[in-house]
Amino acid sequence: MLFGEYDDRIFVTSVTPESLDQFLAFGYRHFGNLFFRSNTDVVRSNSIHNILPLRIVLENFKLSKSQKKTKQKNQDLIHYFEPLNITPEIEELFFNHRRRFKEHIPKSLFTFLGGEMNPTEIVQCIVRDGKKLVAASFLDLGKYSTSSIYGMFDLEYSKQRLGIYTMLLEIEYSIQLNKIYYYPGYAYKESSFYDYKKTFYGLEYLNWDEKKWLPYERIVN
Repeated sequence: MLFGEYDDRIFVTSVTPESLDQFLAFGYRHFGNLFFRSNTDVVRSNSIHNILPLRIVLENFKLSKSQKKTKQKNQDLIHYFEPLNITPEIEELFFNHRRRFKEHIPKSLFTFLGGEMNPTEIVQCIVRDGKKLVAASFLDLGKYSTSSIYGMFDLEYSKQRLGIYTMLLEIEYSIQLNKIYYYPGYAYKESSFYDYKKTFYGLEYLNWDEKKWLPYERIVN
């Protein structure tokens, strides 16, 4: 890996937890066995956006006012973490959730998680309203870091901000595991649909030019 190359793809059959930490620190994400990174992206109307890799320094994390409200709103839901296990129930939730997308519509949950041979250790966060599955998310486990892969929720529960809620659950879980960093994925330097990732305390961003992580001033929500 050369840290100065900002548009590359690497196919990996397996990585150690320590190697996953390194990939994440170098600005990579992965879908299944494909690890990739880029500092720009082409979005709607063929405009160029600057990719902003983000991570949360967990010792600096605290809940914002709106995040406290989100937790309070969902306090009656049941949640738990378990090893990756894609069931028909989870796939049905995926197809429900993808109806919210107008472009870049994902074809399959396995686009993000790969097949039977995942290169990393992945756990899933399951959220239920009684027996009903209402949200799920998937989290990579490194030695010192975790990385959110994908989150989804039942569209009937859209007002409960379950996407944010599962991120908060992942952060809490990462803290319980004594991890140092939580990677929520990319946003853009420009305002976009991904700005919700910029609302967390403890944020850092990868400065491509300086090749290091720097504090990021969060968006107040």
